[in-house]
Amino acid sequence: MPPETVEVRRSSRRRRTVSAYRDGDKTIVLLPAWLSGEDADEWVSRMLDRLAAKERRRRPTDEVLLERARELSAKYLDGRPEPVSVRWVDNQQHRWGSCTPENGTIRISTRLKGLPEWVINYVIIHELVHLLVPSHGAKFWALVEQYPKAERARGFLEGFSAAAHTAPEEC
Repeated sequence: MPPETVEVRRSSRRRRTVSAYRDGDKTIVLLPAWLSGEDADEWVSRMLDRLAAKERRRRPTDEVLLERARELSAKYLDGRPEPVSVRWVDNQQHRWGSCTPENGTIRISTRLKGLPEWVINYVIIHELVHLLVPSHGAKFWALVEQYPKAERARGFLEGFSAAAHTAPEEC
């Protein structure tokens, strides 16, 4: 992977705060103009570390997804669904997630990466319930609704789809 491109912007209006954000393939670090070169280097390094840590939290690995699924199963579904694997996949353009009940595998669309944790949790729970109930009947929805943010997450995903000008999607 090529080295990260960092653009440092100094502002005389910026008095005490330092911030950073990603803009495409580069990172912008905003600094007060009075900050010395050595202090600026320290702050740039610190902000790059903070951004990387934030992104790791928002983009969990497959192993972290599996552990999260097991925790959600235990907390909301009495541990009944027992996923064998949970992984991110790039090939789901019309679904947020899918599963194969026969072998306990769950796939989560990479389009969810970076969305709030409670939304990803909802999609995981939706797929966990499918390990128990294959259809979208009353029994299925009763189990999904054990997750307190289920309705809110469904609304979020519907809004997300609408903002992207795509048809509402299902898990």
